[in-house]
Amino acid sequence: MTTTDSHFAGFDLPATRIAETEPVTDAEIAVRRDLAAAYRLCALFGWDDLIYTHISARVPGPEHHFLVNPLGLGFDEITASNLVKIDLDGHIIGDSPHRPNAAGFVIHGAIHATREDAQCVMHLHTEAGMALSTLEEGLLPLTQHAMRFHGRLGYHDYEGIALSMGEQQRIVDDLGDNAALILRNHGTLTVGRSVGHAFTETFYLEKSARAQLLAQSTGRPLRIPDDSLVATTARQWTDDLGVSNDREWPHLVRKLDRIDPGYRD
Repeated sequence: MTTTDSHFAGFDLPATRIAETEPVTDAEIAVRRDLAAAYRLCALFGWDDLIYTHISARVPGPEHHFLVNPLGLGFDEITASNLVKIDLDGHIIGDSPHRPNAAGFVIHGAIHATREDAQCVMHLHTEAGMALSTLEEGLLPLTQHAMRFHGRLGYHDYEGIALSMGEQQRIVDDLGDNAALILRNHGTLTVGRSVGHAFTETFYLEKSARAQLLAQSTGRPLRIPDDSLVATTARQWTDDLGVSNDREWPHLVRKLDRIDPGYRD
């Protein structure tokens, strides 16, 4: 990649393209459509950031390939077919005219390489998420939604734009086995067992952030439940997550199909 191709000079993904040796499976097509739907829904909810930030999903199979958005396209332009497939070394798999964003590879490649359960990784720069990331106290258990993340949320200190391969291990370490990560002075990240699961985690994290910021903006004293009640609520969420089977996602897909079905192409 030349610096004119890259979003940021000084960091190049490998230029190698690896030929697709097997036909695209039905399972991969299903993941592509879910991932494209997640991008379009983010645009619909106002969670996009011009052509930046990323949602990635692992391709079913043993190769540890994953799909990510092409650099230069907005979230509202993502389709199942224009997602870029790359391997853990950053090589493009197949005959795509597009390239991924280097910063997206640094963050997402690290997590896909180390978290087998992270089938989808969702990183955003929403206003509420960025504002939350600047607060020293981070996310407080002020609401039922926020308690979902009690014991399931990590924090990663800001190191500049994520272009250093050396930062990968620190991101992985700070995420640990959590469901979400606050990237200090940057934004938010969630992982999930599926695209729908990661999207739902992001939905609740975003809603929690907005509720906290609204409460703090009043200047009034904040009512925080005691630790035992927070832990009980978190356990209830965890128990529910074990049996939910991504029940929220089909509704979101139906909603998108009525509004913007072009993502399926």
